[in-house]
Amino acid sequence: MRRDAGRSTLTGIAAEAGVSVSTVSKVLNGRSDVAPGTRDRITKLLRGRGYQIVPGMRFGIVDLLIGSLHGPWAEELIRGAVDAAREVGHSIVVTTVSHGAGFTDWLERAARRGTDGLLSVAYLPAPAERQRLAAAHIPLIVVDPPTEPGGASQTGDIRSVGTTNWQGGLTATRHLAELGHRRIGAIGGPERFWSANARLDGYRTALMRSGLPVDEDLVVRGEFVVPAGRDLTRVLLDRPDPPTAIVAANDNQAFGALQALGERGLRVPGDVSLVGFDDAIAAWATPPLTTIRQPLGAMTAAAFRMLRMDADGVAAQPQHVELATELVVRESTAPPRAL
Repeated sequence: MRRDAGRSTLTGIAAEAGVSVSTVSKVLNGRSDVAPGTRDRITKLLRGRGYQIVPGMRFGIVDLLIGSLHGPWAEELIRGAVDAAREVGHSIVVTTVSHGAGFTDWLERAARRGTDGLLSVAYLPAPAERQRLAAAHIPLIVVDPPTEPGGASQTGDIRSVGTTNWQGGLTATRHLAELGHRRIGAIGGPERFWSANARLDGYRTALMRSGLPVDEDLVVRGEFVVPAGRDLTRVLLDRPDPPTAIVAANDNQAFGALQALGERGLRVPGDVSLVGFDDAIAAWATPPLTTIRQPLGAMTAAAFRMLRMDADGVAAQPQHVELATELVVRESTAPPRAL
């Protein structure tokens, strides 16, 4: 703003615009809690007198796109964004989007009403979609990116927030190896998700570092849902030498594994130890699941704050932020049963 501008000038602008001095000050400092028509009127007057208005969020609205609204995983992601927005008097608009047609419908609506930015969970808009976002001046942050940040399938303009998936897979597997398990199976997530691949890479690395063979017959993959966990656990149990422990790619799969183990009359952890990933529903299991906790709410909160840094004109910003995962030991893991 102009350094030599006195309060009397702001008072004059307030009188001319028919508003209070505090309202003029809000516009001058980039605050979003001013009606659009009033903001435009004050902005013209300020610029006409040589003021430089601080960049800020104009609408007080940030959009969150997510594939589903159901389940604790989605609830935690939404909660993190809503809580972060509430701290600064902003609102989050949540829309379910999982494909290009849904994205197009959302973008048309968002462009009409206005938005200060987009948080897209596990959905990376295609290049043409990103061009449309840029043309509409809508900044993008991808949460839990489906492709490797900075990898060949991404360009340098994509910013994202994720967690230490590789480290989580390694930590889960190392926990089982340290308990004495030597045949550790893995239920991986879909290959189209970078996070699922990173977790399996961590699993394999932990086996090698523990001096254990990587037996690909003990690795199966499927969707992040309970039925997949159940069906894939049956596959592992049908192996000639089944595992004494299983690492699942998420808690849903681990719940399915519990069902399959129960069908076979196997006890957890007496016969088979089990580790999940997420810690969204792990404590509800019987027995409560040992799992890798990823800070779901903190991911969307961090993404929202990255957008705020845009609005505040912060020059140097990270392209990708990774939040730490941690092992939460509960009752589903124990040393292998003595033969």
